Amino acid sequence: MYDPLARSDIVKRKVCLGGRDAEERLYFRFRGGRWYGGVSSGDVIGCNLSCKFCWAWRFRDRYDWGKFYTPLSSYAKLRKIAEKNGYDKVRLTGGEPTLCRDHLISLIELARKDGYMFIVETNGILLGQDKMYSRELAGFNNALVRISFKGVNRDEFAMLTGAFPIGFDLQLSAVKNLLESGLEPCRNVVPAAMISFSNDADIAKFAIELSDIDEKLSECIDWEVVIMYPHVRALLRKYGLRPRRYINP
Repeated sequence: MYDPLARSDIVKRKVCLGGRDAEERLYFRFRGGRWYGGVSSGDVIGCNLSCKFCWAWRFRDRYDWGKFYTPLSSYAKLRKIAEKNGYDKVRLTGGEPTLCRDHLISLIELARKDGYMFIVETNGILLGQDKMYSRELAGFNNALVRISFKGVNRDEFAMLTGAFPIGFDLQLSAVKNLLESGLEPCRNVVPAAMISFSNDADIAKFAIELSDIDEKLSECIDWEVVIMYPHVRALLRKYGLRPRRYINP
């Protein structure tokens, strides 16, 4: 098993260069897509987790495949895709966007100036560790932070990621930190949870746990299931995992 916080520090050194407004980030590609009703996406390389169901596993840890972009250069690509397709949302996805903090904050600010919603798809590990990071995100009215839980309890988190169970506690702390910083549940903070490997009783307990943080959260949980792309099926086979629930693409 591994410590996701220690891994964060290791991966940061590989995918983040510089700092402040000019911090560069390692990207794999830029693309449009149907998610969220249409969104311009930058797929980033590097994550502090190694999920055994990850759809992005082929490029997630391939530090030799990517190219570094400044906030301005990556945002120019995101905006071009958004303008071409009439999208009002942009995001980073694939790897963990919060690893390069200054780069992410600069992107959200650029998106705000142009009137785009910025979707922060994150496992929340670093937001759970650092309240100041959550407060910084709370300063943006165009940010929607989607915390993607890896399973619905500590044991599932450890089983699905191979990381220490404390990572699940940090995910819950991320939700608390964001709400305490002033972001609104369901409007700016949306919990998501991988339930392909969960039983109904544990799913219900998880919903109650979120309700204990804020009763509104249980109304907007984004229940995730594995999409059985061929490369995802191969990864699941490697780890001997059989999802209870899944979608065929």
